Amino acid sequence: MPRRPPPDAAPPLLVACALGIERFALRGGDHGGAAEAGCPELVVLRTGMGPQAAERALTAALSRGSATEWSPVIASGFCAGLAPGMRPGDVVVAEATRDHRPGVPDVPCRDNAPLFEALRRRGRTVHSGLLRGADHVVRGAERERLHASGAIAADMESAATLGAARRTGGRPVAAVRVVVDAPEHELVRIGTVRGGISAFTVLRSMLPVFYEWHRSLLLPRR
Repeated sequence: MPRRPPPDAAPPLLVACALGIERFALRGGDHGGAAEAGCPELVVLRTGMGPQAAERALTAALSRGSATEWSPVIASGFCAGLAPGMRPGDVVVAEATRDHRPGVPDVPCRDNAPLFEALRRRGRTVHSGLLRGADHVVRGAERERLHASGAIAADMESAATLGAARRTGGRPVAAVRVVVDAPEHELVRIGTVRGGISAFTVLRSMLPVFYEWHRSLLLPRR
């Protein structure tokens, strides 16, 4: 049976990412980034690459008795855009995540409206839809196939991260990813370093948006 949080609990926000460079960006570029953004109750967890690593790290982080046992969870970092017209630096806010393994239920992200609003107020280009999981880097024709199946972006950790979070109890979950490459802007092409820099800059600006989402979860529901 899923565990339920104690009443009136205000656990820290847990933001999960795979790479060191993502963690560096999400902490504001230094160890004081969270505090400077007004968000002392923040844990940025580096899970390692791939769905298995993400699942293991989240399960451990949300284990019984841990400081983040009841934390809301955001899966974040970079992603591959699948839809034509996407550009590096665009933001993807998932309506749901889908595991790469057949038969695994999708995880809906029902609490993501404040994320949309905060990002759009900041002038970001935001895409919403299905975020597809993968166990490898998605390139070339595979983008078209995944897009045809209904996904707008893909990454290796979000589906596993949110799946693990939901299995350890009912909690708000979200996935917010920054497009680092897209159909017309693949990183394997010469001249796409600028796209990576754009994505890093946008990811580095996400912390206040995540903190705003965290605060919105603490407000009374009407």
